[in-house]
Amino acid sequence: MRLSAYADGMGSLNKLAEAVDGEDPVVALAAVAALRRLLEELEAAHVIEARNRGSSWEVIAAALGVRRQTAHRKHAHRITEGGS
Repeated sequence: MRLSAYADGMGSLNKLAEAVDGEDPVVALAAVAALRRLLEELEAAHVIEARNRGSSWEVIAAALGVRRQTAHRKHAHRITEGGS
């Protein structure tokens, strides 16, 4: 999975990082939102992969720093709907 493929609309990850530190707060907020979307997509993709490889919800939750129920509630629908 290429990270830059997810940085839609604002270009590469380097450009997003530059925008976050830029002088225009509205541009910085847009970059933060783009990074948030990227992180959510990456988290989902890795949870799906971990489940496909047999990781338990407990192991996934520990890696994410959340409770098992929280990880399951957030991601289980991706697994049961064939999200891989």
